[in-house]
Amino acid sequence: MPETTPPVLAALFDMDGVLIDNTDFHINAWLQFAQKHDRPLTREQYVDNINGRVSADAMAYVFQRPITPGELIVLTEEKESIYRDLYRPHLQPAPGLLPFLRDLQSEGFKLAVGTSAPQSNVTFTLDGLPLRPYFDAVVDASMIQHGKPDPEIYLTAADRVGAIPSHSVVFEDAFAGIEAGLRAGMNVIAIATTHTRDELADTGASLVVDDFTELTVDAVRALIS
Repeated sequence: MPETTPPVLAALFDMDGVLIDNTDFHINAWLQFAQKHDRPLTREQYVDNINGRVSADAMAYVFQRPITPGELIVLTEEKESIYRDLYRPHLQPAPGLLPFLRDLQSEGFKLAVGTSAPQSNVTFTLDGLPLRPYFDAVVDASMIQHGKPDPEIYLTAADRVGAIPSHSVVFEDAFAGIEAGLRAGMNVIAIATTHTRDELADTGASLVVDDFTELTVDAVRALIS
């Protein structure tokens, strides 16, 4: 009998609120940005309508109108500059992340990032920590046509590392991202940074954890097999 090649197992990570616990900094940046443009925003509105979504959808919500491509570039970078200034002194990996990534790699998992963030924030985070060497692929907002909750970003990330959806696990904090992973046909592990464990209990996620200190490679592998 010829030997069969074992399937590629993929761990696909959202960035904000997952690789880094930065949700409050993003919220404060959005509130400052919206206030500056006389478009008052509440934390609840951020969580319900902005968190996890691509900038085009988020800006359209804040300004309550379609945003032209030219406007989007300028407005997004203005908001993200506020965020980076707020978060830079606090930039650090989420609890337990680095040992968990190393364990996944040593067990043969392929790792990818699937984020709605712009490239400037991806560079700020993945190279600022640095996390990029852990990942076999990075898919950001500029590489897809449809933002979360559409499954495109996670289907693209899995494809980039040669994995099929049923052998892929998504790590997410946002409702839109969890929905994207589930619609991609993947198991989802929810991280309780933006939402409480109770709020995440009915999302369809296979597991809900506070951070990566509560996870093992065996627990991830069990979801796939």
